[in-house]
Amino acid sequence: MHKVLVVDDSAFMRKMVSDIVSDHPQFEVIGTARNGKEAIEKTKQLKPDILTMDIEMPEMNGLDALTIIMKEYPTPVVMLSSLTQEGAAATIRALELGAVDFIGKPSGSISLDIAKVKTLLHDKLLAAVKSNVRKHNSTGAGYQLTQPRAPIPLPATFKAAPPSSTGKADFTHLVAIGTSTGGPRALQHVLVPLPKKFPAPILIVQHMPPGFTASLAQRLNSLCEIGVKEAEHGDVLEAGMAYIAPGGSHMTMIREGGLYKVSLNKDEPRGGHRPSVDTMYDSLLSVTGLKLHLVIMTGMGSDGAKGMEALYKKGVQSTIAEAEQTCVVYGMPRSAVELKCVDFILPQNDIPAKLVELVSR
Repeated sequence: MHKVLVVDDSAFMRKMVSDIVSDHPQFEVIGTARNGKEAIEKTKQLKPDILTMDIEMPEMNGLDALTIIMKEYPTPVVMLSSLTQEGAAATIRALELGAVDFIGKPSGSISLDIAKVKTLLHDKLLAAVKSNVRKHNSTGAGYQLTQPRAPIPLPATFKAAPPSSTGKADFTHLVAIGTSTGGPRALQHVLVPLPKKFPAPILIVQHMPPGFTASLAQRLNSLCEIGVKEAEHGDVLEAGMAYIAPGGSHMTMIREGGLYKVSLNKDEPRGGHRPSVDTMYDSLLSVTGLKLHLVIMTGMGSDGAKGMEALYKKGVQSTIAEAEQTCVVYGMPRSAVELKCVDFILPQNDIPAKLVELVSR
């Protein structure tokens, strides 16, 4: 039985979330807290296996409490996020600070939301319980993630492709990254060190609902030397730009008149995911003339593994899986490793240097 601490300033939400959590045979609510200060005290006192945490609370908000809990009492946390633009930005910040995942707060017709919220929350809690949060944040044994470092310079011998005068793509490499649970923080560690003149575009699928990928892209763009944006249908790919698939849409790459472009669609979810990493990878199977570099990072499940295997058999330039020691959840990378289609198994902080090396050849 996993012990859960429910944190929310609303008595109604504390009761509702507690009832939902208790409705699962593997979870027991051992306490509730009204604000961040109480959450810290009860985490220390009750030693829960997992917390659900509201963001906006009086006296101490969820972000401040999360920062202290991750430093002093590392415990998996699932955030309860309001479905507003401000709520999305705060949620992205919470994921940066170490929250495992988030769920949108029920709103409007709560009776209609409740069944959907129950399944989603139970799934998130089960994933969080299996996560490596304690290992990453503890001061004892275990892998310590450093802060994203300064941009890695391109090799002195590297010569960029000259600007195209024919309207065709002026890059020869393409990077495609897939990630899920733990991904926003992982993406920060991989993208921030890339140099401004990184000579390849980057396609990214991060499992996330609509509304949150825009905030993720904005946050990463503010931190990175490269440009980062939420992908739009018809975007022409450029070197030194990262394109994040919008929540709720599959992202593929197409070629038109010598240009490589983003194509978005609302086809059925694949393996429960839209966007899907496998869908993005499958669109690269017909690509000729580009050196492809595939990366699978932290996440539940196996999305991307079969797509990586198909491209590996076709002979892509390189494939990378994040090492178990830095994954919040070692699901997606493990699936790729088990299919024997991975060239490099690297901890998170070593991936950007490897990408710079690979695309500079």
